[in-house]
Amino acid sequence: MAASKEALNALHTAIAEKLTESIEAMPAGEKGLAAILNVARQFVKDNGIEALPSPGSPMSKLTNKLSEYPFDPQGDSIN
Repeated sequence: MAASKEALNALHTAIAEKLTESIEAMPAGEKGLAAILNVARQFVKDNGIEALPSPGSPMSKLTNKLSEYPFDPQGDSIN
């Protein structure tokens, strides 16, 4: 028996809300935060959410911070 569209929508909403609550409630540096952020990242990716950084936005701040750590795909690898 397949789940109804309404049930799946409710589950989707509950997951998004719980992830948001968990991230907001967890202090930076708390053990487990990285795992929750990774689940949230995958949830956003799986739902086709993309963002372009606009000046002053959190995405822009993250982009600027990441640019301080250049990545060389030829030299940087995880083995």
